[in-house]
Amino acid sequence: MKKIKIYTIGIFNKVKRWLQSLSFRTGVIVLLCCIPFYILSFAQMLLPISVTAKGVLWTILFGLAKTCQYGGLTILGVEGYKRLKSKFCKKAHSPETTETTETSNQ
Repeated sequence: MKKIKIYTIGIFNKVKRWLQSLSFRTGVIVLLCCIPFYILSFAQMLLPISVTAKGVLWTILFGLAKTCQYGGLTILGVEGYKRLKSKFCKKAHSPETTETTETSNQ
């Protein structure tokens, strides 16, 4: 039993290292792929199909969304996540919005 556990941990570590070796751009693309899966996982509830089929579709699509989300975060890593977050924060605090608030304060 212990050999199986050690072997499984080794496989997960290899996959994690491989994912982390991918580029920042690949991580962003994989993260963006989770958005359509989230939308589809809930939008399929509107289809006129059986409740069982809806449950199966939701499980598959939601699982794909989570897989893309965690895979993308693994590819990005901590530094890539900070880099992506800073890009979004810079857009929110762009010079145009700063100038507008400065002129409105005067």
